[in-house]
Amino acid sequence: MTTVTIVGGGLAGAEAAWQLVRQGIPVHLFEMRPTVPTPAHTTALLAELVCSNSLRGAGLENAVGLLKEEMRQLDSLVMAAADATRVPAGGALAVDRMLFSQYITKALSTHPLAAISRREVTEIPPSPAIIATGPLTAGTFARNLQGFLGQDYLHFYDASAPIVLAESLDQRMLFRASRYGKGGDDAYLNSPLQMEEYNRFRQALLEADTRCGHLPEDAVFFEGCLPVEELAKRGPDTLRYGPLKPVGLTDPRTGKRPHAVVQLRQDDAAGSLYNLVGFQTRLLHAEQERVIRLLPGLERAEIMRWGGMHRNSYLLSPLILGATGEAREHPGLFFAGQLTGVEGYVESAAGGLVAGMNAARREHGRKMLVFPPETAIGALMQYITSANPTAFQPMNINFGLLPSSSNKGQHKRERYLAMAERSLTTLKTLKNGIIRQNP
Repeated sequence: MTTVTIVGGGLAGAEAAWQLVRQGIPVHLFEMRPTVPTPAHTTALLAELVCSNSLRGAGLENAVGLLKEEMRQLDSLVMAAADATRVPAGGALAVDRMLFSQYITKALSTHPLAAISRREVTEIPPSPAIIATGPLTAGTFARNLQGFLGQDYLHFYDASAPIVLAESLDQRMLFRASRYGKGGDDAYLNSPLQMEEYNRFRQALLEADTRCGHLPEDAVFFEGCLPVEELAKRGPDTLRYGPLKPVGLTDPRTGKRPHAVVQLRQDDAAGSLYNLVGFQTRLLHAEQERVIRLLPGLERAEIMRWGGMHRNSYLLSPLILGATGEAREHPGLFFAGQLTGVEGYVESAAGGLVAGMNAARREHGRKMLVFPPETAIGALMQYITSANPTAFQPMNINFGLLPSSSNKGQHKRERYLAMAERSLTTLKTLKNGIIRQNP
């Protein structure tokens, strides 16, 4: 059996490798870390996450929750790891990041059909291959890929949030609660700000120095992950309607809703680290510390990981890829992950699942799968492969990508749940067909 080469050991590459080996196809996965570091990673583990809530909402009324359930039904390694390393996060699926990556690394490094090489790949490998080099794709490989495909990259800039040490927080100034009580009252720590405190905090963001010297003047930010200082510039209440929204939260000490709230989410199983929710930033380190310490309860916060900014690259996939994840003009060459124009870790892993399943089916001589658009996986693949190329932008999964429900009179939550039920029923039919086709 021919070995499939996989370039990139993130969530997409790891999931693709798993789908191949479980179908009896040997893989050779290349991951350049730790030999070559990246601006966003800190370990040599496969499938490293930036923050514990990278997998987002858990309920089926959330499109990403539906996507995760579809992946579970298809025996996803990423979802098995997430479920095994879950930590409290209200209505979200959050994980212990280290245990999550260790789970995936062990599963692949001990599999008899998986070989892992720790070195940088600079040339496009011959087919069969899967390219899952992620949004940080750069250097010689990026230039060779650009020339190989004959298409320019599009790009935007993405940011990550700081993580603070739990024992450095003043718990007396914080209160535990999940928004609207989802997932219990202990999932998040909340730093409440009254109007004066909020205005002082926003002014500090406006005055803080950023890493602008490392970015071009025309840097394009992804709207779904704007730096907190960029939000502050957009108006006095933009933060209060965004990551600092107080709705659904009541300070038990006053019995009232605060003017604004900064939420802190547990980032590890031991509860020793907390991530500042929605506080992605490109501020200089000294400025991050100064601004964060203006928040109630965080006056002496110790920052264990600084927020940061990096370039995210993605392909003009509507001109390059088919809905199977295979390059239209290069049979046997698949692409997966954020490089294809999906946004988010779950979406990236889903793309790896599609590429891995189809690369395996191609090696077995079976017809490749095009997931129906009624499924979250199919809707996402349809978007990145058939969107208007002149206006193509990275996209998270959302119910707007799926065919609309006939029950338009329903409340939104009920309508989304009905769409989720339709999706899972459609997937079950597809899965039954796959099983019958397999030996």
